[in-house]
Amino acid sequence: MRQIVLDTETTGLDPRQGHRIIEVACIELVNRRLTGHHLHKYVNPEREIDAGAQAVHGITLDFLADKPKFADVVDEFLDFINGAQLIIHNAPFDIGFLNAELERLGRVPVTTVCNGVIDTLKDAKELHPGKRNSLDALCERYEIDNSSRTLHGALLDTELLAEVYLAMTRGQNALMIEPDEAAPVRLGADGKVRERKPLLVRRASAEELAEHERMLAAIDKESKGACLWLPKPAVEAA
Repeated sequence: MRQIVLDTETTGLDPRQGHRIIEVACIELVNRRLTGHHLHKYVNPEREIDAGAQAVHGITLDFLADKPKFADVVDEFLDFINGAQLIIHNAPFDIGFLNAELERLGRVPVTTVCNGVIDTLKDAKELHPGKRNSLDALCERYEIDNSSRTLHGALLDTELLAEVYLAMTRGQNALMIEPDEAAPVRLGADGKVRERKPLLVRRASAEELAEHERMLAAIDKESKGACLWLPKPAVEAA
């Protein structure tokens, strides 16, 4: 299976207000292995960058002045993602911006080119309800080194997200490789190889278990005894 981990940086938060993509990065996974094949482009947005957005990613308009426009890189981008499944953290944000850029050029939406989209933010919320599920929080939870992430950057974020995704979906490895196999993982375009740390199993504390029981009791009361997660007394035959 070919998958593409994707991230963008933008001039602001809403493409409907004319905000544009200024950086796009994609790295390739094949059969859950990073191949080192990647696409990374800075893009001249032909408009100002919001101060709030610049504070997040640190990319200035002066830096982008001599960079290609999105129209100049669109074919290379579409060729790279063609037929692959996309992996994106908070996918509606990036897909919204990509579709706005494609619509300006009279191109079809990105989801008609790729083979589906995995939203790791949505998946993380289902796996870790009530927890912080930002990329930084997930790196901390899965013990992935993000110490070099002082600012957001699309290429670095895709490399971190690839590690997060593989850690989140670790159980899938049983379908492809031996679970105990300590295979090295090639990270990104720099060719560095690092061995993935074993995942920690964190057991719930007594306080967390007690809070869980209180929550179930509250649900059971609100639903008038219909809470599915509480065992029900057996009904004796007459």
